[in-house]
Amino acid sequence: MAREQGARVSLALGYESPYGTPPAAGSFTRIPFAEMTLDTEQPLIESELLGYGRDKLPPIKDVVTTDGQITVPIDVEAFGFWLKGAFGAASTVDNGDGTYTHTWKSGNWNLPSLALERQMPSVPEFKMFQGVRVNMLG
Repeated sequence: MAREQGARVSLALGYESPYGTPPAAGSFTRIPFAEMTLDTEQPLIESELLGYGRDKLPPIKDVVTTDGQITVPIDVEAFGFWLKGAFGAASTVDNGDGTYTHTWKSGNWNLPSLALERQMPSVPEFKMFQGVRVNMLG
């Protein structure tokens, strides 16, 4: 499959509610990224059944899995989306001078799930990844 590279590739992020259900159109935010290996696959499982003669049975489809990494820049406008994905919603305090303090706390059991859309308009391919959770920041 062809992959578009460079300035034309974009990534849109939206928070799901409930899990696995992408938000409505217009609820996504384009966010910057440096590299992305996120992709979906459905491997085949060899049949272990006996009793059907000498020929093996055809393989069956395994579950669909999505795995990979996204390298994102630490920037003022978009990094908060990833912090919310990793730690949950921030507690926000108005400092009274037009600035705000956002605090994220580690250890939240109910983390939000993300819908990510990789957009490659010249190929054309718009691939939606549903039910994505942030595993780690590092």
